[in-house]
Amino acid sequence: MNQVEVSVATHYVEAQSEPAEDRFVFAYTITITNNGSESAQLMSRHWIITDASGEVEEVRGEGVVGKQPVLAAGESFEYTSGAILKTPVGAMQGEYTFVSADQTPFNVPIAAFSLSMPNLVH
Repeated sequence: MNQVEVSVATHYVEAQSEPAEDRFVFAYTITITNNGSESAQLMSRHWIITDASGEVEEVRGEGVVGKQPVLAAGESFEYTSGAILKTPVGAMQGEYTFVSADQTPFNVPIAAFSLSMPNLVH
């Protein structure tokens, strides 16, 4: 059984944002942990990014941050990336596609998480 866990931490990047120009930059740090008993390789990602006005952007691509890491049993991989929204609040969700040691593909869903400017959502 494939037991890959994904956790997310987000923060607003004020220095790169320009609210007057509807540019809100967010960084997110993802930690992927292989809690299974076999190694697994992350092959691709699919993100659905939605801003507060309902505009949706889909992003698909190989690997993450230019890598396709192989996670041995018990191993974790962490990376930071970013998203630019036209609104101060939005959300992301998606999935990673992995292949197991025997080359069987499997998907790992990434639950929706919010991107919001500090002191905006209480």
